[in-house]
Amino acid sequence: MVRIKNLIYFLFIVMGIAIFVFALGQKLQKQVFSYQQIKKIPKNQNNNQQCEINIEKRIVRGSSLEPLIKNGQEIKILLNYYQCNQIKRNDIVLYSYAGNSAPLIKIVKGIPGDSFRIIETGKGGWYILINGEILRNFENKPYLISDRRKFNLLRIYEKSYQGKIPEGAYLLLGNLIYGSLDSTQFGFVEKKDIIGKVVY
Repeated sequence: MVRIKNLIYFLFIVMGIAIFVFALGQKLQKQVFSYQQIKKIPKNQNNNQQCEINIEKRIVRGSSLEPLIKNGQEIKILLNYYQCNQIKRNDIVLYSYAGNSAPLIKIVKGIPGDSFRIIETGKGGWYILINGEILRNFENKPYLISDRRKFNLLRIYEKSYQGKIPEGAYLLLGNLIYGSLDSTQFGFVEKKDIIGKVVY
């Protein structure tokens, strides 16, 4: 009888350990997929202030940056990076777009103070000019606007701001020359809506 009781106790202990190990394994597995790290970096070289950068790994869903960043590719997002760093031309950023449930990944193609114009191509479309140069993607191909609604939106911005990108505003595009869900559809964006820098 004593042996049976001891065996039952032993089995309970083994089962308890097994459940604990299983639960711990599940927790560790979840941490791998929701990997996050906090890193403190200097605000700038001449300032001792620091800010916290949250680093997250995410999977890209979409093709607007191909072949630069591909659908299904894992990237790192430096959240809060722009709280203590300038947004630079050609930075790849994470943008919180109100019309989309998930944030968008886009390229910064125009920054505050840039001159901004829309010109006809002569072939039924329009080019975007930034500082007098035709805007090009990472393959050095010019962006081509063929949709009149996109042209009308950008022309409104050109006229409203006298051909300059205003302070605190940015022009974001994908890497596809014929456009994607980007500034050709939703216009200039504010800095507060750019939530992180993309590293790939």
